[in-house]
Amino acid sequence: MSAAFSVTPIGTIRSPYREKFAVPRQPGLVSCAIGELELLPPFNDPQALREIEQFSHLWLIFQFHECADAPWHPTVRPPRLGGNERVGVFASRSPFRPNSLGLSVVRLLGVRQQGSRLWLELGGLDLVDGTPVVDIKPYIPFVDSQPDASGGFAPEPPPCMAVEFTPQAEADLLCHKATHPRLRELIRQVLAQDPRPAYHKQQESEREYGVHLYDYNVRWQVRDQVNQVTAIEKTK
Repeated sequence: MSAAFSVTPIGTIRSPYREKFAVPRQPGLVSCAIGELELLPPFNDPQALREIEQFSHLWLIFQFHECADAPWHPTVRPPRLGGNERVGVFASRSPFRPNSLGLSVVRLLGVRQQGSRLWLELGGLDLVDGTPVVDIKPYIPFVDSQPDASGGFAPEPPPCMAVEFTPQAEADLLCHKATHPRLRELIRQVLAQDPRPAYHKQQESEREYGVHLYDYNVRWQVRDQVNQVTAIEKTK
């Protein structure tokens, strides 16, 4: 049996998602989710990124740090199956895994340096703010894209919900447009993924939901299978 080993984070993610709730369940589903990966010393050597801008996408290997101490189980209930049917943990992308490691493909938007600090600017993120990244690898289309692959119980993207903004929400957006000009589209793309718990999707109620994006608390309700944004409040 191989000896246990440890990994050292090479960087930290900064993203719009301040909490796990409403983070898209796969990368690329929310193209407006733009953030950055700041490399930590001693990995913030620009030589470590030489030629990386030749690649349009990158693989990130990261830790599900907010549930790293949670126990793992051999079976899980994927939201894609309504949260009722069990599959093996290794047949899923559940964050509750033996080593709490995740894999995400993201778009590389650029490299930025300021003094000794070094960042990768990324798009299509599905990672919560503060996620530790343990490795980066280039995405190589001719090997990483398999057109004849089978998607199992997730053969295609989930259907998107319609998203509407109430007059109050539109007024709130207008107040924050200068700070985050793409906030409206980010909210629309996030809520179109229907981030509600699977067991809530079988029924509609007057329940109000909230999600923390950037420094805003976005509140919405589901009415006639449409997500209606009711308010967007600055949190600090």
